[in-house]
Amino acid sequence: MKTFDALFAELSAKVAAGDPASGTVTAVADGVHAAGKKVVEEAAESWMAAEHEGPERTAEEISQLLYRVQVLMLARGLTLDDVYTHL
Repeated sequence: MKTFDALFAELSAKVAAGDPASGTVTAVADGVHAAGKKVVEEAAESWMAAEHEGPERTAEEISQLLYRVQVLMLARGLTLDDVYTHL
């Protein structure tokens, strides 16, 4: 099972490696605006799944939202500590 911290470490390593075939590298390179739009999209899909679909589908959508939030963090140059300071 992957944790939020483990996912961030994995995505950070992918970005550091800069593999152009990586979807994460491309998503981060697309910048903050594109990453933010994907966060909004996944947030809406998470909400709709929670309203109209079952728990499994909702969990799937939330996992995609968490991924997109981390892409936004990386695109903006934030770390987990930057965010955890505000929790």
